[in-house]
Amino acid sequence: MRHGKIIAALSAAALALAGLAGCGSGEPTTPSTDAPVDGPSGQLEIFSWWTAGSEANGLEALVGVLGEKYPNIEFVNNGAATGGGSGKDVLQTRMAGGQPPDSFQVHAGAEAQDYITAGQLQDVSNLYDEFGLNNAFPQDLVDLLTKDGKIYTIPSNVHRSNVIWADVKALEKAGLSTTDAYYDSMESFIAALETAKAAGFEAPLSMGMTWTQVHLLETVLMADLTPVQYNGLFDGTTDWTGAEVKKALEDFGKLMSYTNADRDSLDWEEALAIALDQKAVFNVMGDWVPGALDARNLVDGTDYLWAPSPGTDGVYGFLADSFGLTTGGPNPDAGKAWLDVISSADGQTAFNKVKGSIPARTDIDLSSFSDYQQSASKSFKNDVIVGSIQHGAAATIAQGNAVNAAVSKFTTSPMAEANLATLQAELAAAFA
Repeated sequence: MRHGKIIAALSAAALALAGLAGCGSGEPTTPSTDAPVDGPSGQLEIFSWWTAGSEANGLEALVGVLGEKYPNIEFVNNGAATGGGSGKDVLQTRMAGGQPPDSFQVHAGAEAQDYITAGQLQDVSNLYDEFGLNNAFPQDLVDLLTKDGKIYTIPSNVHRSNVIWADVKALEKAGLSTTDAYYDSMESFIAALETAKAAGFEAPLSMGMTWTQVHLLETVLMADLTPVQYNGLFDGTTDWTGAEVKKALEDFGKLMSYTNADRDSLDWEEALAIALDQKAVFNVMGDWVPGALDARNLVDGTDYLWAPSPGTDGVYGFLADSFGLTTGGPNPDAGKAWLDVISSADGQTAFNKVKGSIPARTDIDLSSFSDYQQSASKSFKNDVIVGSIQHGAAATIAQGNAVNAAVSKFTTSPMAEANLATLQAELAAAFA
């Protein structure tokens, strides 16, 4: 099984929030008194849910780069006071009321579609040319971000969704080796789960609430469909009611039968803890997991292992945080400066080294990044990039909500053939 050193330790949330006192609480940073008079100036207002832990520290690092490159700009994050979910509601209310910030955080890809349709995001394709991003970003990523020939957001980072994590002691208790032979296909992985169950693990695959179940489902679709077929689910060239999707949903149902009964009451980190406590063996989750592993002082290769989720070697499940320019924002020059910083090599290096994700740019020297990040970056350059459903790259907000509702209905009912057919029909309707 592939593995690398864990990502740098996260700061405590209290320290992270304290570090954001000047850049995340609504209070503007103070420009340097030695700042030149040219260049954009004034207040830059963004909305971001990066308010704690490595996310908050990463934002602080970005603001540091902004201050060096554009010292006359005062930075304000008005999303910090409201938090992730509620912040999005406040943002939508403000946007609908004609009071947009200069820029706001959104998952790259289809999640931004509602704002695009409403005319609330500007086309920033020209900035891809101006900032040299068409060469710095891989073509698969540029294609994924392009809608009807236009691009509306710029990613600051990249996460991988299709990763499986295993506890070494649990593997030993289950009688499973530390090689990745049983990750080659869904069939071999299901056989490994059966082996673990026979060894006494009642639920060898730890699982959390609905969104984590959708996360698992998308990795099964990536495994059982080719990348072309998977991407076709979102442009109408692959039939959601077809036999290939049915096979993937059958495999998803089988995997869910190996999960813990209390899954709907657990978030992702609580579900991960079941495996780390050797009450399960495996957990499928994105590569924000290393922060939780580091908090337990666990060592990669000794305490835990990771690999691309079963059957997805050569495929990169993409999600990313991104920003755009709002239509009618109060300081468009400052907004453009922000996009310049988050897309620059300096900005992406400073941010991602702290957050644990990888740069969207493929021209950055990663020798000072963790081994995991270096491996993930290599995969991002070489693998086929496909978009995450759960994390907004491939699904709009409305589509994502419909998928979550369909999966919740399926996993809280007996996973019989009739209910599987209902799940398939409801997924097809979500993307009709």
